Amino acid sequence: MARTLALPRADGTIAQYTLTGRTAVTPPPGPIRSRVAYAAVHVVADPLADISPWLETRLDWEATLAYRRYIWSLGLAVAEAMDTSQRGMGFDWPTAKELIKRSVAEARTVPGAVVASGAGTDQLEPSPRVTIADVEAAYEVQCGYVESIGGRIILMASRALAACAKGPDDYVKVYGRILSQAREPVIIHWLGEMFDPALAGYWGSRDLDRAADTLLAIVQEYAARIDGVKISLLDQKREIAMRHRFPRGVRMYTGDDFDYPTTIGGDEHGASDALLGIFDVIAPAASAALHALDTGDRDRFAALLAPTLPLSRHVFGEPTRFYKTGVVFAAYLNGHQSHFRMVGGLEGARSIAHLSEQLVLMDRAGLLRDPDTAAERMRRVLAVAGIG
Repeated sequence: MARTLALPRADGTIAQYTLTGRTAVTPPPGPIRSRVAYAAVHVVADPLADISPWLETRLDWEATLAYRRYIWSLGLAVAEAMDTSQRGMGFDWPTAKELIKRSVAEARTVPGAVVASGAGTDQLEPSPRVTIADVEAAYEVQCGYVESIGGRIILMASRALAACAKGPDDYVKVYGRILSQAREPVIIHWLGEMFDPALAGYWGSRDLDRAADTLLAIVQEYAARIDGVKISLLDQKREIAMRHRFPRGVRMYTGDDFDYPTTIGGDEHGASDALLGIFDVIAPAASAALHALDTGDRDRFAALLAPTLPLSRHVFGEPTRFYKTGVVFAAYLNGHQSHFRMVGGLEGARSIAHLSEQLVLMDRAGLLRDPDTAAERMRRVLAVAGIG
């Protein structure tokens, strides 16, 4: 059968799997109103560029922007040039700068489109010679650029700051300086070390309670200049506890790719908004679920997202920082790009057994737009691994 595949398993065996034939849910049209919902989106590498992929970056600009138009068509906002686009993992600041410019311009052509862009310090190589003043200057360059083209800022965590900060006071100083200059409220991103080991001890402590206290002190002092905070710690209880301590008007943007239905669904004390890499993969289901939440249909909200959780936990499984491979693999299976190549050659960061399980989980969650196309594309990936 065309939809039956011989898939390698984690134990080294090969098993036959037949796709269910379920296709992705079609969300209703129109904006999402009950939550602010950003998908942190990937980029499409140019597979024909004559470059060294580990050292140079070339994008397929049309395919990259087409994916953003697709996300906007579902009522979701775009979080641009974040870690999902491989910032710090092969994707450099000069290319990010061009991407941000093109995406902001593209958003202006799409009614209702929302985009916010990552600003960090990745043009600054961490080293013992880097100073706090260097970090501040690097942040000012990127934030200034985003604002100069009319963009919104997502203030990304800084490897250089993590390397040179002596303690919490340095974080308070740097973030205070940058926030005090912001023209419009920004989103602060706390990216945990499971996503980037170079960010261990962020906010001046490896004790997460102390780190959270430092961040909360910054949020409380500069609340008027902060739209919200994205927490990427994969720790539901910590996120909810912090959300309860935020000043009124400051949003919590969940980054909990392990349990987003709970944090987004909320409780009697409030709910999280969303800024998630997994929304790139499950965009139709996420949109449909949030539209259901708009109408007060919490049962449908839960039913639509429940099958996506095993997939998300797999894609973001350890080593978590390689989740980007699963995001691009999903886009390839679903026909959003013609190839499975990535910036920095990162298509090789996950095993063929891992990718095979992802296909199965996408199928079971109803996230394959065209099962026949997905099966054919999976065969090409299997063939490269020597599986006929």
